This record gives sequence, structure tokens and C-alpha cells, in this order.
Amino acid sequence: MVSIALLVIIYISFINLGLPDSLLGAAWPSMYGFLEVPLHYAGYISMIMAVGRILSSLICEKIVRRLGTGTVITVSFFLLSAALLGFSFSSSFFIICLWSIPLCLGAGFIDVTLNNYVALNYKAKHMSWLHCFWGIGASIGPIIISYYLFNKNSWSMGYRAIGIIQCCFTVILIISFSLWEKNKSAAGIEEKKPVNVKYSELFRTAGIIHILVVFFCYVSIQISIVLWGSSFLVQEKNISPETAARWISLFYIGLTAGRFISGFLTMQFNNRQMVRIGHGLIALGVIALVVPLGNIFLMSGFFILGLGCAPIYPCLLHETPKNFGSEKSQAFMGIQMACAFTGALIVPPLFGGFTSFTGFMIYPVFIGIFLSVNIVMFEIFNRKVDKANTRNERT
Repeated sequence: MVSIALLVIIYISFINLGLPDSLLGAAWPSMYGFLEVPLHYAGYISMIMAVGRILSSLICEKIVRRLGTGTVITVSFFLLSAALLGFSFSSSFFIICLWSIPLCLGAGFIDVTLNNYVALNYKAKHMSWLHCFWGIGASIGPIIISYYLFNKNSWSMGYRAIGIIQCCFTVILIISFSLWEKNKSAAGIEEKKPVNVKYSELFRTAGIIHILVVFFCYVSIQISIVLWGSSFLVQEKNISPETAARWISLFYIGLTAGRFISGFLTMQFNNRQMVRIGHGLIALGVIALVVPLGNIFLMSGFFILGLGCAPIYPCLLHETPKNFGSEKSQAFMGIQMACAFTGALIVPPLFGGFTSFTGFMIYPVFIGIFLSVNIVMFEIFNRKVDKANTRNERT
């Protein structure tokens, strides 16, 4: 019962983690005029958050080792709550940037810590379903913002409402704090004590560079699809902006639905097989964007891309303890996710630079290149890890 109760808390945590992730994009068209800054200043906030997520991912292992999972999660949700409320009372772009720091640090600690905890203690199906719940939270956030914009003409009240939700959940975490300790003695469940891993040792591990490239490429694919998909449809396919925005939503629908379905498929397929299925679906989605078979086929391409992306990230994360050992998994989880966020930081301006010379015709090719590198690096990594594990078993 303790394990089930804690799992419920973790599921709700992922919904709450998703809530603020999509707020800035939904609120910024109303925010930038209020803050009296140019439209493109949203990019500065996004960069601060990306850098913060990278840093929090890298230092998370040391903090969890000292404080424990329950404490890190509870304190991180407090940071998240305070930052969202801080956003809601801010009238200065500079203050918004300052509040972005605890927001991204709190979210980063929660993301890395919970992913590692679930990878260690629960089956692969839960990892897929948890990321599906993140998608639900990310979908609800803009709905809350749009409600307050429509009825109250206030983006700040939307942030405040979500901040209050996070405060309430933080109280729940404090009340249920003992579950993290009780869960250690539950049958078959044990929170592994992370060991101190030096980065010099970490980067000597077999296949580490390859798996970091895999994470970088995966997030590069996802951020490219989401950020530039509408522009590709408008510029290259002569689709209206309104229609293009609706079509891009099909990616999120495919991503969320795909992670729900992946939870069931992991009962029949292992994590590596699920990643390969995802690779195949992404390739099919890219083909749908290129082949001139009409708008229905083009539109379905974004849904297929969402289905393809769905299993890759959760299954890669869940495989971490198996690949690197449970005692070191927190450190490896952190550096993997840091590399993923690095992709989110670097690739958008990189693609933007390419389009200034080539136009958006390069969009499917760009995704295809990252997919090809992802597939090759993933297969090389698997061979290296299997070889290293076999060698360790012999010794």
C-alpha cells in the first residue's frame, strides 16, 4: 500500500511538473506588452530556463545524496510554487528573469530526481505513463492561462492560480513526507543510496559519449518539430497560420496518446525495442512531410511524429540503472538530461541560422539528419554497454 500511495504522489507530481512548462508560450503575447519589452525577449527567459535546467541536472546527484529524494522533491516544489507566485506579482522583465531561476532549478531537480527514482523502483510502464501525465499537465497549463486571459484579461492571475495549485501540492508532499522513508522497507522496493561519482570517472564509462549524443539528438528532434513546424507548413506548404497551429497540436496529441499506449507495450517489448519502434515511426512521419500526397497525409505526419517521439525519452531514462548500475544511476541520469536540455538550448538558433540561407525546405531534412545520428549512436551504445557488462560478469 505504501508503494502504491507513493506512486500516486509521483503521478500527481508529474502533472504538476507539466503545468508550468507550457505557460510562457501561452502567456507571452499578453505579457510582453505589459512588461514593455520586445516580443523576442521571450527567448532570453527561455535561455535562462534552459541553462538552469542544465545546471540543476548536473548538481542534482550531489544534493539527492545529501538530502534524500523526499526532501529534494518537497523543497523543489516549494521553489516552483514561490517562482510562479513571483511571476504573478511581477511588473518588470528583470524581475521575471530573476524568478525564472528558482523556477527552472526547482523543475530541474524534480525532473531528474523523480525520473531516477521511478527508473530504480518501478517498471517501465510507469515511466511511460508518468511522462503521459506530464503531457496532461502541459496541456492544462495553457487552458488555465487562456481562461484568465478571456475572463479576467490577466495573464498574472493565471500564473497565480497555478502557483496556488503548486502550493497546495507542496503541503500534500509535506504531509505525506514519511512515505518516502516507509517505501524503503516495502517489499521489493528500495531506494538505492547514490554514490559519489566524479565526472572524470563518469566520462570513462563505456558508451557514455554515444548515449549523450542520443539524448541531445532526441530533444533536438522534438524541439525542432514543435518550434518550427508551423513555420514549415506556412512557408513551404502554403497552409494558413491558424490551420498550421491546429496541425502542430496533433504532435502533442500523438505524444501524449503514444506514451499512454507505450505503457502497455512495455509489457511485451523491452526498452531498447520500444526506442527502435519510436525511431521507425519518426522516420515514417518525416516521409509523410516530404511525400506530396495531399494535406491529410501531411497532417497525419505530425501525429505520427508524436507517436514516434512518445516511447524514446521515457524508455531511455528507464534503461539508465541497467546501463550504468543503480548506485551510479542518479549521476548518469543527471548528465543525460543535462545533455538533452543542451539540445533545447543550442538547436533552435542553429536551425534559425540555416533557414536564413535555405528557407524552411530544410525542415524535414534537419529532423532526418538528427534521427539518423540518433539511430547510429543508439545502436553503437548498446553494443558497447553489452560488451562492457559481459566483461564485468566474467571478472
